[in-house]
Amino acid sequence: MTLMLLGAIAMATLVAGIFFLKFWKKTGDRFFLFFAISFCIEGINRAVLGLVSNPNEDQPFFYIVRLLSFVIILIAIFDKNRKKGAE
Repeated sequence: MTLMLLGAIAMATLVAGIFFLKFWKKTGDRFFLFFAISFCIEGINRAVLGLVSNPNEDQPFFYIVRLLSFVIILIAIFDKNRKKGAE
């Protein structure tokens, strides 16, 4: 059951990443590019987590990759608001 859920989450996050990539190509806004990168990293992280023999999210590697994807989202939000204030 865990593997099926990891696969579903990986697929959903990769699809979200592809949608954000599509929005970035349409608008050219870096906000969407950051989100696409973040969601693709998280999707790949989930897929790899499902492929290892002992899928445990508490392992430092998976935690650090997830932290990286959340930091990218924070950077996207900061970058978007910084640009608005400069205009």
